Amino acid sequence: MYLPINLHLWAVYILPIFSCLLFLFLCITLIEAFKLRSHLKILQIPLSRSHLNKTKESLKNLIDNYVFTDNLNNIDIDKRCIINTINPHSYCESKKDFAFQKALLKSDILLPDGIGIVLAAKVLLGQRIQKIAGADVHKHLLVEANKEHKKVFYLGSSKKTLKLIKRRLKKEYPSITVASYSPPYKVSFSQKDSLEMINRVNNFNPDILFVGMTAPKQEKWVAQNQQQLHTNVIASIGAVFDFYAGTKKRSSAFWIRLGLEWLPRLLQEPKRLWKRNFVSTPYFLWFMLLERIEFSLVYFNEQLTSNN
Repeated sequence: MYLPINLHLWAVYILPIFSCLLFLFLCITLIEAFKLRSHLKILQIPLSRSHLNKTKESLKNLIDNYVFTDNLNNIDIDKRCIINTINPHSYCESKKDFAFQKALLKSDILLPDGIGIVLAAKVLLGQRIQKIAGADVHKHLLVEANKEHKKVFYLGSSKKTLKLIKRRLKKEYPSITVASYSPPYKVSFSQKDSLEMINRVNNFNPDILFVGMTAPKQEKWVAQNQQQLHTNVIASIGAVFDFYAGTKKRSSAFWIRLGLEWLPRLLQEPKRLWKRNFVSTPYFLWFMLLERIEFSLVYFNEQLTSNN
């Protein structure tokens, strides 16, 4: 039977691939849950609402007290502000990396850059929050900087990528003065490396500093050196450098609206992104489910106590 080209593409390629990925995801979720079961003693957790609400590491507490739910228009680019993003992968990584966790919690603005964070807000708090990606805050800050003829500095990525960014900025935001620096590719920076990066930024004296060195390296570096950086806004936005330069393609609006922005990226870079989607996401969903069960038990316990 003849199928239109788009339907044929879906039937032959996209749906089977998506079905296989979904099946693999569910299998890994079950495996990871099985691994964790011996460490999770739900019935031994203190059944106290105050205990759960005061647990700094809890997902509910993080979203309720730290995650940004305001409008980007309320960001004052003339005041000191540290902007970071959080998604299911960075949440899971932060539970293993105290310095990363500390950097995220000390953000002035912690953006919900992941459909998993949006889902957790709904499940744990009953709140509908908007996903705000690093690309969204990047665009917003550029629009505001262009209006006020601000100076912007890009720290990170390759010289080629930075050159492409400058070329595009010149066309789209001609009122912005821009400079950049490509630091050496290393797992961690030496004191000499950091000093060079700080001097490059401070010599330009930007109003906004964009940092793109992948998480958690970028967030931890900013946390360690922010007091020495002469700028107002510091935004760690990672892959946005490549998206804006065009060296990597961001998922289309269609996938973003479906909450599946991760899927095209996973297909483009499976080697780099498989862990965050098939390990971190199951862990995140398990943490979320566990907290939901805990709060249900607390509520049930309170009802029993009040009735008695």
